Amino acid sequence: MGEEINVLALVKDDQRYVFLYDEASFDELLRTLGRYASDPELNFSWYDAAMLSQRVRKLRKQVEQDRDDDQFYRKSA
Repeated sequence: MGEEINVLALVKDDQRYVFLYDEASFDELLRTLGRYASDPELNFSWYDAAMLSQRVRKLRKQVEQDRDDDQFYRKSA
């Protein structure tokens, strides 16, 4: 099975923010969201960073849960 690439996007006014990340770059993505929020030249707020990071964490938790469930069912078979 190949490595999954996740896409996270935000369209705000005339700016588009598209982030591609994998499991290994999760922490770097969170740091990037913080850097973007602190950049006064970008129309990217701390609220945007918080909402996107919450979405990423929720997705990551769901993927881990699905993986655990899959392993449980494989052991049961």
